[in-house]
Amino acid sequence: MLKSNLDSSHRLKSVLNDKDSIHEKGYSLENTSNLKDISGDDKKDVLEKFMKGFEKVTIDQPFQIFTEKILKDKETSVEYGILELLQGDWYSYIEDNSERISNIEHNKYKDNIGSGIHTTIMPSPGTTQNNIPGKFSFECDEYVEKLSFDLVPGGIRNRGGANEQFCGAVKYEQSIKSINTIEGEKKFIGIHEENGMYLWLADLYKHPATQDSIKKDRGVHNWNNEEGIKELIERLYPSEPGDEELNNFKSIVKNHPFLDVTLYNINTLEKPQYVTELPDNQSVIVSVVPAKELQVGEGMDRPTFVPDYSISRSGVVPHGSTITLLGDLKRESGSFLINGEPMFVNPAKGTWDYDHLAVSPTMGGATSPSDKSRPFDLYNPPILPFTPVEDLNIENDNGENLVYSQTMFLHNLYPYSVRPDLRLRDALKNQVIKNHIKVEMFSQKEEGAQGGIVNIPFVNRFVPTVNMKMNMWLETVIEEDKEILQLQYEQIIFFEFGFGDGGGTTNWPHIQVNTLRQYKDLNDYSRKLVDSQFICPQRNAFFEKIISNPEIVSAKCPVSTSKESDFIEQISIVKEELISKCPFHNSKK
Repeated sequence: MLKSNLDSSHRLKSVLNDKDSIHEKGYSLENTSNLKDISGDDKKDVLEKFMKGFEKVTIDQPFQIFTEKILKDKETSVEYGILELLQGDWYSYIEDNSERISNIEHNKYKDNIGSGIHTTIMPSPGTTQNNIPGKFSFECDEYVEKLSFDLVPGGIRNRGGANEQFCGAVKYEQSIKSINTIEGEKKFIGIHEENGMYLWLADLYKHPATQDSIKKDRGVHNWNNEEGIKELIERLYPSEPGDEELNNFKSIVKNHPFLDVTLYNINTLEKPQYVTELPDNQSVIVSVVPAKELQVGEGMDRPTFVPDYSISRSGVVPHGSTITLLGDLKRESGSFLINGEPMFVNPAKGTWDYDHLAVSPTMGGATSPSDKSRPFDLYNPPILPFTPVEDLNIENDNGENLVYSQTMFLHNLYPYSVRPDLRLRDALKNQVIKNHIKVEMFSQKEEGAQGGIVNIPFVNRFVPTVNMKMNMWLETVIEEDKEILQLQYEQIIFFEFGFGDGGGTTNWPHIQVNTLRQYKDLNDYSRKLVDSQFICPQRNAFFEKIISNPEIVSAKCPVSTSKESDFIEQISIVKEELISKCPFHNSKK
């Protein structure tokens, strides 16, 4: 978990300057989305300013005591952490003159159409868990995307007795379309929808017991009456105590009527003598009656909860899976703000890194038939490790490993079909990246707190989704002497189903990668693509706000219009007139 020395609203204002300049642009301070949309226009050092003061929470750092004032303050002052910078709508971004190598025609180049790449592996039709396993269907497509984030007002309070935590919640919606168009239409095909929520696991507080909380929440029994004392004596004394011991016990109950202290018996079981202070010589203690109720201040000195993650993501996928990921910002060279661009290819591992491949070791490793001492080299596409005409047989392809995997290598999107994150690397080739922040998230790890995945029965039976990890980079791009924010992500979901003649289980990576920017930072090609596929949602929202103005629609009320179609036509005319005035649609705004 990360803690900031600056509250989020202060950081936001310091990054975006004063509110007067914001109002000059026609934005409202109440609309955080608008604030975020303009954060990159002419601002510099956004990530530097935002990350200043962030540090890892440790058990020896001072913790605040929870109060009702804090609860009231959290209605308006919320800590969203780095998630705050995601606020708004992000869209596929494709570089001008972007090219990729064509695997069909060697040494030929082809324009990129979509920004994202996904790989999907499924059991082949006709196969079952128990009959003819090992056939698979492989798909790899380019796609375009809209990814929206919306800050949830007010801090989310999680109550844990002596510990309290407030979370900053951010709703997200994801819509992905394959560039394969519907026949006869210009619309791309929708292939994925998802919604959910990110949480910044923020402020921690100590919440000790108070006299009021003890009485209110526990419903404590006041034993300081004759009936109560009589019942206690029957419970604690085997026989009626003498007058001296009875008076001593009554004084104890009078001073501690809720039995909120421990009673130590320093005599015998037959003739107990109870005291409330721990004796110096603890060997004289015969028995103990533990305190039944909390004491005022209880929990103040108890161990402090220090979470091992700062971010969670909960999502619902329409195929029938619900995910929970936990993660944190990645630190490099002692800093969460990393200079330069992300390093997508680890020099020590090269391009054949199973952490990012669309194939897994459970496929048999997919070693090269021409050189079994090394894995395939993806550095220099389109030189392939084998060709469609290579004669694969039992001698050079034991287990039919290459027969199954060559589909991926011979795909027209190679090398992205084998290692999709190379598309992220290639998207930065012509960019100047000043710095970046990396977030790593997992559904399960070898240690620490765990997330999880729950599937509907069909998915769980035939293609269970068992694990998921995600890398996300928020980058500062320097472009035309201006700094803008860019979002890249790599998401890997692991499926399991039968594979190979031995009937084993294979772990198949389903990978999605993409490069995104906010609408104002798109180039002309990307903006036109977004408009055609997602119909500029900000423009529609702007229109709906204007068209709902009574002064505009009063003369066009459908009740006074003989034909509803006439009203619709009139509204359409007004809409077209307003589109040109939309600050989101106008690239100069």
